[in-house]
Order: sequence, then structure tokens, then C-alpha cells
Amino acid sequence: MATDNGPGKSNAGSPSGAGRGRLSHRALVGVFTPSIAFVDHALGPITAGIQLIEYSDFESPSCAQAYHAIGILLRQFEHRIRFVFRHFPLVEIHPHAELAAEAAEAAAAQGEFWAMRERLFENQQHLKTRDLRRYAGAIGLDLERYDSEMSDHIYLQRVQEHLVSGRLLGVRGSPAFFLNGEVVDVSFGLQALEDAVERIDQALP
Repeated sequence: MATDNGPGKSNAGSPSGAGRGRLSHRALVGVFTPSIAFVDHALGPITAGIQLIEYSDFESPSCAQAYHAIGILLRQFEHRIRFVFRHFPLVEIHPHAELAAEAAEAAAAQGEFWAMRERLFENQQHLKTRDLRRYAGAIGLDLERYDSEMSDHIYLQRVQEHLVSGRLLGVRGSPAFFLNGEVVDVSFGLQALEDAVERIDQALP
């Protein structure tokens, strides 16, 4: 499975979004590391021996494949895995990805991040503004609040902080995975991720 890369991106990349995020590189590294932070969107027990972080793009076909693969892993390893989702919208090739990420953050503010994530990946071909609002209504969000926050781009900074943090960690495409703090190369398919999770699980007491 090929990952999606922005045009002209090097492996480590220059954190070109840093100025827009308004946090220093040091502050970002302190919060967003290959370890799970308190501000992350996370599923699974804190004490899980398998800690998986994904940098993802809602408009990326490769990330949609990863979405389904992650679902299988979460069911298979259940209480032994903790999964974190971070945004990595590549607007140069996915023009709707950043706004979709903002919608996910607006949903998170109302306790429905994971429900919105599901809607976005299951309807990946329909991520325009009116579509996002329809999904917000379908999952029960307060639409007056949603409309106000989306209009003011309240959560754009958070999305860009995720993006910059990924670049600081060497992410150049999506999906990108860190498993117990180590990069997992899925450029040749998601089986590599499943195999890596299996190895860690087998080594757990």
C-alpha cells in the first residue's frame, strides 16, 4: 500500500506549517511525541502494552484502507492495544482534508470525535462543507455551535499543530504509524503493521 505524500516532500521535511500553528517547535515536541499525550484522541486502556499512533488524512485513499485495518486490530487485540489518531492533512493533493479534520475536532469538542471519524472515512468521496454539516447533524451535534466554530475555524490551529508535529517526527506522507515509539513502514502494505503488532503482543507477559 502506497502512502500519500505531498509534492516535493523530503523524508524528514521542513515544518512549513509551523508559523501558522503559533506554537514553538520545542513546545510541539513536548506535547506531540511518539508517546501518547493527554491531549490525544485515544481508544483503549492507558496501561495497554501496545501503543499505536497514526498520522492520517481523511481524504487519503490509503488512510481509508488503514481505517479498516485499524478497526480489525482494535477488535483483535481489544484491551491490549491503545490507539491514537492525529491529523496529517495534505492539502496540496487533498483539498478537503483540512476542513474535514476541523469538523472532526468540532465533533470532539462535543464528545463525538470517533463517530465523526467513522462518518468521514465511510463517506470519503463527499467531504464538502455541506456534507460535513450533514454528518454533524447525523451524529447529534449541536449544529448552532458547530456552525459557529467551523465558521471561525476555531480548531484549525489544533489540526496544524498535529501536522507540524508529524513533520518534526519525520512524517512525510499518510498514513504514518508509530508503534511503541518506533516507526512502522507500511509503504509495502498494512500487513507490516499487523505483523509488528503481533510481535509486540507475543512478547508481552
